[in-house]
Amino acid sequence: MVKIRDIEVGEFPLLLAPMEDVSDPPFRALCKEQGADVVYTEFISSEGLIRDAAKSVMKLDIYEKERPVGIQIFGAEMDSMLQAIDIVEKSNPDIIDINFGCPVKKVVSKNAGAGILKDIPLMVKLTEAMVKRTKLPVTVKTRLGWDADTIKIVEVAERLQDVGIEAISIHGRTRVQMYKGEANWKPIAEVKNNSRMHIPVFGNGDVDSPEKAVKMRDEFGLDGAMIGRASIGYPWFFKEVKHYIKTGEHLAPPTLEERVNAARRHLQMSIDWKGEKLGVFETRRHYTNYFKGIPHFKEYRMKMVTSDDSADVFAAFDEVLEKFGDYQFV
Repeated sequence: MVKIRDIEVGEFPLLLAPMEDVSDPPFRALCKEQGADVVYTEFISSEGLIRDAAKSVMKLDIYEKERPVGIQIFGAEMDSMLQAIDIVEKSNPDIIDINFGCPVKKVVSKNAGAGILKDIPLMVKLTEAMVKRTKLPVTVKTRLGWDADTIKIVEVAERLQDVGIEAISIHGRTRVQMYKGEANWKPIAEVKNNSRMHIPVFGNGDVDSPEKAVKMRDEFGLDGAMIGRASIGYPWFFKEVKHYIKTGEHLAPPTLEERVNAARRHLQMSIDWKGEKLGVFETRRHYTNYFKGIPHFKEYRMKMVTSDDSADVFAAFDEVLEKFGDYQFV
């Protein structure tokens, strides 16, 4: 059984990755229902939190049905990160995660996210201070390094463990790669195989099929898989991976009715949480995958992703169910 400190998270846990404007409470709820063992919030700016920015504070919302849930924060200023820890603790998450992996320019330019991979001593110093600041388990999500010439992830992971982190999730790309090319899991396996490592090591990047998850476990020996893009608009991915691990067989894909019901619930929960305008807008990115594979679907997808009125989107769901009700997904 894999544990993050004393939190049991499964034999080979599947973690929902923190994704900006994706892993919000409505989507986390759907993923949890479909078998995600640990879910993380969208990454939250430490600067936004200490300035009481509405968008940052809103992301602190967590619910009992999500547990275990981690709140992820990013930043590079010591005082801001420590103040942010104090604020985050009040939301009572199970885990606090530090984002040392986001490759986006506006984050990196402030030495936060993957930007801190150019200053490993600061990365370690910041982590140590944050671990000392809270009684909650602290975990880290990071990348292999800044670029191909500066991959020191084995040393970095060991140093972070030595200052007290309870688990590490590693994306198998450098910052320079962004999301291009293939994720390289070999350096992540080297972290896991380091005889001095005793905390869970989770792999991230390109886990887009049940077979890939099993490969991560069996060939690379990792403790679990963090799932990102494969779950967008497809929360059933977690259930499918678990079924494959258990039986060696693929689970039948969700029916059209199940997809429509999930999309409808997703949109309604988003509206309830964010309000009509933002709820409609931020759920759009999921529809392509909810209904992927249906032929001649463009007309309906356009209705879903261009309308600002939720009534129109709900009506489009009904039309899809009526027109494509007999469609069989494979």
